This record gives sequence, structure tokens and C-alpha cells, in this order.
Amino acid sequence: MEPGHEVLDFCNAYNNSTPIRLGSSSYHHYPTMSTPQLATFKAPEIKNEPMRSYAPGSAERKAIEAAVAQMEQELPFEVPCIINGEVVKTGKFAKQPMPHDHARHLCTYHEADETTVARAIDGALAAKATWENMPWPDRAAIFLKAADLVSGKYKYKLMAATILGQGKNVWQAEIDAAAELTDFFRFGVKYVEELYAQQPPQNSPGSWNRVEYRALEGFVLAVSPFNFTAIGGNLPGTPALVGNVVVWKPSPAATYSNYLVYQLLTEAGVPPGVIQFVPGPPPEVVAQAINHPSFAALHFTGSTFVFKKLWKDIASNIDKYKGYPRIVGETGGKNFHVIHKSAEVRNAVLQSIRGAFEYQGQKCSALSRLYVSSTIWEGGFKDQFLEEIAKIKVGPPQDWSNFMGPVIGRPAYDKITGYIKKAIDAGGEILIGGAGDDSKGYFVQPTVILTKDPQSVTMVDEIFGPVVTVYVFQDADFEKTLELVDSTTDYALTGAIFAQDRLALISATNRLRNAAGNVYYNEKCTGAVVGQQPFGGARASGTNDKAGSISIFYRFVSARSIKENFVGLEDFQYPSNLV
Repeated sequence: MEPGHEVLDFCNAYNNSTPIRLGSSSYHHYPTMSTPQLATFKAPEIKNEPMRSYAPGSAERKAIEAAVAQMEQELPFEVPCIINGEVVKTGKFAKQPMPHDHARHLCTYHEADETTVARAIDGALAAKATWENMPWPDRAAIFLKAADLVSGKYKYKLMAATILGQGKNVWQAEIDAAAELTDFFRFGVKYVEELYAQQPPQNSPGSWNRVEYRALEGFVLAVSPFNFTAIGGNLPGTPALVGNVVVWKPSPAATYSNYLVYQLLTEAGVPPGVIQFVPGPPPEVVAQAINHPSFAALHFTGSTFVFKKLWKDIASNIDKYKGYPRIVGETGGKNFHVIHKSAEVRNAVLQSIRGAFEYQGQKCSALSRLYVSSTIWEGGFKDQFLEEIAKIKVGPPQDWSNFMGPVIGRPAYDKITGYIKKAIDAGGEILIGGAGDDSKGYFVQPTVILTKDPQSVTMVDEIFGPVVTVYVFQDADFEKTLELVDSTTDYALTGAIFAQDRLALISATNRLRNAAGNVYYNEKCTGAVVGQQPFGGARASGTNDKAGSISIFYRFVSARSIKENFVGLEDFQYPSNLV
């Protein structure tokens, strides 16, 4: 079988025979596709997916309640590997526990073994030529259909899997698994259309210059995290949109929701082999992929420690590769709010609560360091902050009154509670919270630590949980505090500055220019929206390639310049050679 001749007969656009179905072991054979260019196509107008409120009695509340109830009745699910469109069951099982009820699990999944990963890589490379050569409007149509499947047919099932499997309340599941994933696919089409339209502005007389944006030579490895179902779809989706083939290793703690994303991409028309779904032990799967000579890029979201190790491993393999692999990663954060003496207290309080405790602080962008002016702290911020946090209910995400749910699992629970103990041992004062309960689910109370040491352990280390540490500074030390914000940690993902004084905003944004890839004025440090705030940070927070923007797509293409000459030379000599 020649490379590039294994594709799904999506929509029967290129062949009138019967389409291949998921699980089939037979493939159609196609020549390299050549479709006449009969028009210049323009994608439909793209807007952000509207978000529902889930108010009592609303149709959307009834729909998600029904979806969660049905999923709870049917679990546990069985999730296979999917290689070249075929179901592969290795017989080596792992479980995805539900973090709010860890004795039960949402799914049992088959872990990819060495043979399965090898098949995934070979199959992706075999599918590459046909996928890359598919006309852009057809690739675009596939992802526009995928977006409609996310926002329609699969919406509540995706949300239910995210609620039960990843511990999100309904609002967090809505903004993630429904709205953001839809936006990633739709805006991705818009940005690739704009990318392809970027052409040289000048042509010499008698010639024509143009640029094509090729897929990378080889395959992309996508390694996605547990905390956003949308990132699970975006990490393989972004490189695939521009013609790459992808080996996708989902997070063990998000396996089922990610499997649903894979299913809807298949239903939308992504051919077999273009995205290979390989759940399994991260070290083994990833190591095998980055040891392959055709490894072309890493698209990663996860811990800084793991990302740095992978970068070193890739560097040590550099002589194996056909080219220099692209390394794209978004990693940790130790994100800050700076509350100036001119800040509006009530807004700063509420924004800080959401920034710190939405989704149990398990966002890369979550607030972890809170620097508050002494005037503001004593002038109402402290009392309002603690009073409002005391209202937060913690419990299973199916209970609509719970603002916070469980943290993702045992390692997270132990790490978070361990850091709280470290803070107490170092002299930190627990103002509220500080307790946990892991008897049934992994629940940690929203915790506020007051420290007099701006370099204390919970001001420096990433915790990834519902813990925020407060440092109160004297009003006169605002500039010194900005220096602390900038120098205290290795991270530079997100931050927010609260001030009504415009000069204070200017001073802070200039001083903190490199301290955050996303900065907010009088707004919490979380909640970047695709098409509105391109997301990503630098320093130890990643490569800052800005998901949700055109920037990320440049990382997964390799441009080729083409010059065509229409008028031949009549002499090799230059006019200046004449005497």
C-alpha cells in the first residue's frame, strides 16, 4: 500500500464508493487528489459561541441534568485506542476515576503498547500525503462541521463527561467543553484562511511570487492535559487543520471526554490515520514518539517539569530527525493580582475569588499570589474577601449549589494539602480554609494564607489548587512590590492589576512587561477567550505561541516560496558589463 492512499471517503466528494466506517480494516485507494480551482472560497463569518446561563427551569439545565443522569447510569465506559480508524484493544487496562467519588470510575481504557504506538506512527505517516493535499475548503469544512457537532449533537454529552470525569461544575464545563472547543475549531478555520492569504506584496516584471504553507515533514505528537476538554481537542486539531498528521496522547484523567472529541472529529470527516488516539502511560508513549526519525513537532500542555524534560530528550535525539522539530508548549503558572490603593474594592474582591477558586484553582492561569495595598486590605478588602469565600460551597459537581468541586485525584490532593502544611510550618497564617476531605472524593476547602514573607514557599511554587497566598504591602512600597511580583517566581503566564489611578496602571504594566503573557486591568487573571485574548506565557510558563490566535498556526507549517518567471533572459551579462 503506497503512502497517502488510505483516507476516509468523507461526503463521497472524491469517490462514489461506500465510505469506510470506524472499526473497518479496509481502506479505499485514491490517487493524489487534484480538484479544479473553480472559485476562491471564503469561510462563513465566525463569532464566539454564545454561552447559556443554565438558570432554573431553563431548557439547557434540563438537558444537562438528563445527560449527566444518563451517563451515570451507563458508566463505566470502555475506551479503546483508535489506530487508522480501527478499534484496538490491547487488554492492558487503566481506569479514569471520578474525582468526586473515587471508588467509582467513569471509564476503563486500553493503554497503548509499543506495537500500538508504532502502528499509530506508521499509519499517520501513510495518511499524510492525501490529507495534506486535500483542498483547503474541504479541510475547513470538516472542522466547521466538528464545531457544529460540539455545539449541537455532542454538547451535553461532552459536558457531562467533563463534569463527572474532570470535576467541573456546569458553568466551567460550558465555557470549556462547549464554547471554547467550538471556538477553537471555528476560529482555527478563520485564522488558517488568513494565513494562506498572506502572500508577497511585490513581483518583478515578468514574474509572479507566491508562498505556500506546507505541513511539517513527519508527524506531530500532541500531549494534552486533564483540566480543559477544549485543549484536548485543540492540541491535535490545530496542526491537523494545516495538513499535519497527529499522534494524540490524552491525559489519563480526561480520557473519556477526549475520546468523545475524537469520535466527533471522525464523524465530521477527519480521515482514518490523520489523528491517532493513543491513551496510555505518558512516559512510554511519549518517549517512543520522540525517538522516531519522523517526529516533527510537539504540541504540549502540562507541567513545566515534564516539558523541560521532553525538550532535553528531543535535543538529545536531534541527530535522528530529518529536520529540527518544532516545540510548542504551555506549562505552569504562578499568577498574580496586584491591588493598588486606588482599586475599587468590591470588584477586586470578587474578581480575586473567581480567579483563585473557579475549578478549584486547577487552571494554568489561576490566581495564586495576591499582593494587596495595606490601605485597601484594612479598608474593607480583607473582611469582604473572607466573608464572600465563606459562602463558597464545596462538593460533587452534580449539586448545582456547589461553586467548587473536587481536585482531580490523589496526587493533586496530597500535593495541595502538603503545601498548606508547609505554609503553616513556615509561619503562614491560615485566614480561611486549610482543610481537606478525601474520604469519598478529593475535596479541598478554598484556602487563604497570609504571609509576611513574599518569598515564602506558597508564593514561589506552583500548587495548582484552591490556595491563594496574600502579601500586604505598604502603599509607599508599590514600586518595590512590582519588583517582587516580577522576580519571585520563574513563571510568566497571567496577571492582573487593579487600580483606578491610570498612572499606577501604566507604571505596573511597564514594570511587569515580562511577568505575564496575558495581563488584565481590573479583571481577573483567568478566562482568556478564543479570538479575544490570545493565550500563552513565557519564561517557565511556555513558548508563548498564543493559542486562540493566528500565531499558533505558524508553528505547524513550513513555508515554501515560489517564483515563476514568464519572460526568458536574452543574455547572461549585466548592462554594467557593457563597455
